[in-house]
Amino acid sequence: MQPRRVSFHTLGCKLNFSESSTLAREFERGGFVRVAPTAEADICVINSCSVTEHADKKCRNLIRRLHRRNPQAIIAVTGCYAQLKPQEIAAIEGVDIVLGNNDKGDLYKRVVELSGKGRAQVYSCDTASLTRFFAAFSSGDRTRAFLKVQDGCDYCCSYCTIHYARGSSRNQPIADLVEEARAIAAAGQREIVLTGVNTGDFGRTTGERFIDLLRALDTVEGIDRYRISSIEPNLLTDEIIAFCASSPRFQHHFHIPLQSGSDRILHLMRRRYTTERFADRIAAVRRLMLDAFIGIDVIVGFPGESEADFRTTYEFLERLEPAFLHIFPFSERPGTPAVDLPDKVQASVATRRVAELEELCARLHGAFCARATGTVDTVLFESTMRGGMMFGYTGNYRRVKAPYDRSRINTICRVRLGEMDESHDLMGEILD
Repeated sequence: MQPRRVSFHTLGCKLNFSESSTLAREFERGGFVRVAPTAEADICVINSCSVTEHADKKCRNLIRRLHRRNPQAIIAVTGCYAQLKPQEIAAIEGVDIVLGNNDKGDLYKRVVELSGKGRAQVYSCDTASLTRFFAAFSSGDRTRAFLKVQDGCDYCCSYCTIHYARGSSRNQPIADLVEEARAIAAAGQREIVLTGVNTGDFGRTTGERFIDLLRALDTVEGIDRYRISSIEPNLLTDEIIAFCASSPRFQHHFHIPLQSGSDRILHLMRRRYTTERFADRIAAVRRLMLDAFIGIDVIVGFPGESEADFRTTYEFLERLEPAFLHIFPFSERPGTPAVDLPDKVQASVATRRVAELEELCARLHGAFCARATGTVDTVLFESTMRGGMMFGYTGNYRRVKAPYDRSRINTICRVRLGEMDESHDLMGEILD
């Protein structure tokens, strides 16, 4: 008898990727064969996102596409969209299991128990039940691993449903996370990205501190690089900045959500800082890490955002000169306070503002990458090959390409950085 085939389809954030990989390992231990998302499968698992209406729509379209392709396949949907709107998903033809975030770890058991296709079974999608911590890290897919260190969020920003989809802030003990990092090292991956919903809020469950987690992970043999996936500006302390500057393993790479450069809009968003505090954190990073990669999240078209507010945001970002901007048009999420705010921004206006910031991002990112031309840096090369080239990243996240050499994959090489192409990739000459 042939083993059953299972495919995983992950939408959204790095946190979801770490969880999907962990679920896949459980299926493989149970005798299933994991196949590519495009391959025929007996079980299709969708780990959903619900950060925007577009994310919800993407999940619905994926369900329908998978069902059309193989009407007999079991379709199981978990993740944030499943947590927030389980009945909406259950009503889609082809869905067999809907499982909320709290019991995501029971997905394998629920699939094995299922006798066949039929009416969708909905499990544990009550927000009040979001108390468990599903330990997760990614493996086997790439050079870097995503290690989930924290889940949930207590901030309740006015536009966001994550508190409802993921529950309150919680975490594993440091000792457990160190053991998971050792398992990642033993599997041969060289880089770990620390991920969570509100990563810097680590310690709510155990009374430990995020800085103590960083120090403990820094001692794990076999991991050459760590990155912090995202950290709120009010949680990016001088102590964390100084530690990352002094550690050879923690990379000079920071992803810091801003959302708006207007203090009035930040107040409406219920963010926990001002633009002055945000600029102070960027300056603190650059005092110790002059050439750090700084990525910034921005939402445009929030209710009440006037043209003057947008211009203030644009000029603030232009002065800060980050390496990259992650730009999102505001997406109204049912049940959030922002739904009831007046002065909605027309979609066409938000689209135009997104385009303006995308142009600014291209200019800033190009300037950041071009500054490295002619310098020598270290690059961790990944397995992807395009046009005879392999690609990798410097510690501060400049992307580098070099002629493909299989022996260099998953190795850190000294590289002389040369000409930059139209995608802002730098040509690399391997020196060792």
